[in-house]
Amino acid sequence: MNSIQQISIFVENETGKLAELTKLIGDAGIDLSALSLADTRDFGILRIIVNKPDETCTLLQENGWTFKITPVIGVKVPDVPGGVAGILATLSEAGVNVEYMYAFVNRTPGEADTIFRVDDEETALSALRSAGIDILTPEEVYGI
Repeated sequence: MNSIQQISIFVENETGKLAELTKLIGDAGIDLSALSLADTRDFGILRIIVNKPDETCTLLQENGWTFKITPVIGVKVPDVPGGVAGILATLSEAGVNVEYMYAFVNRTPGEADTIFRVDDEETALSALRSAGIDILTPEEVYGI
């Protein structure tokens, strides 16, 4: 299974920059499947998952945006109290550190899709599979 490709884009923290970036992506016919924005005083990091990662990277490069590709793991988390805690416990017991995570909307009742960036993807995937946790394929995430 290939990793889900997340694109992290550095965005100046000034009025209109985020709108400019998302318009560029939208005008190119690229659909955002998931996103997370973290900011500092001077810049933000927009983490996105899109339906066309390669085209998005080309578009960003051609338009002077600074970005980085990061492999992430997508997991179907039961949408119940403690659902995320169970996933995190599985990763912790396997010695995997979660660097960050974010959830996004899916169309399956009773589940919340969540993206995890971990320090050891191979160990994380093995632990999640052993625990019977549903791992999202790139196609599932890109097609949302």
